[in-house]
Amino acid sequence: MDKFAPIGVFDSGVGGLTVVRELLKHLPAENVIYYGDTAHVPYGSKTREQLLAYGRGIMEYLTAAGVKLVLVACNTSSSLTLEALAAEFPVPMIGMIKPGAKAAAAASKNGKIGVIATEATTRSQAYPAAIKALRPEAEVLGQACPKFVPLVESGRFDTEETVEAVREYVLPLLAEGIDTLVYGCTHYPFLEPVIRRLADSNLTLVDPAQAVVREAEQLLASRGLAAEGGQGQYRFVVSGDPLQFQRVGKILLGDIIKQVEKADR
Repeated sequence: MDKFAPIGVFDSGVGGLTVVRELLKHLPAENVIYYGDTAHVPYGSKTREQLLAYGRGIMEYLTAAGVKLVLVACNTSSSLTLEALAAEFPVPMIGMIKPGAKAAAAASKNGKIGVIATEATTRSQAYPAAIKALRPEAEVLGQACPKFVPLVESGRFDTEETVEAVREYVLPLLAEGIDTLVYGCTHYPFLEPVIRRLADSNLTLVDPAQAVVREAEQLLASRGLAAEGGQGQYRFVVSGDPLQFQRVGKILLGDIIKQVEKADR
């Protein structure tokens, strides 16, 4: 495998750009292909069978492009389809749940951990199981946040509607005494300014994207596949409207998103 082969990253939409943001910071020499499945966003309301079908199509695209590693930058896919996809495709894959759970278990002082996520991820109980495997005494409180992904996908990061949604979903968790809040969906860190304004200043916010990129860095180094020197090249591919993705993506990541391609499958 060529060390300069790209890393594949996929999500339902712009949320996985939180993972790209961490790659830019910590693995700047790596080439990246990002696939946003915007034709099917949001994933949180989809069945496992639907998500498997979407995931297979995306993995076929990324493996055909010669990726050396795939980061499943979607908690819903990570919780419901990662194991099945990893068994079907030869490329190594890293999901969001285990790295995020490890970071949350280490961060919490009082053992009360909130997880905001999509409906599907919340129903899967993937985060409580992963956190309790590391910290059995922890109390994990999940909250489905179906309004968040549409807000982020449409670029409404700090509107009155956004503030009301954060009040609805986050404040009840704070009232339960959590000291740590996990972003159980890669879209949610883009709402952090609003969450920080409304939350207790002592609340620890855990973005699994940071832990995922650390794990990717370790895996690539252990296999002698880490790219060296220079600035990596980035390709952005979507299944839906390239212009909408580019408009919102540029707000989030700036000029690294120079153009967006429409997927040919």
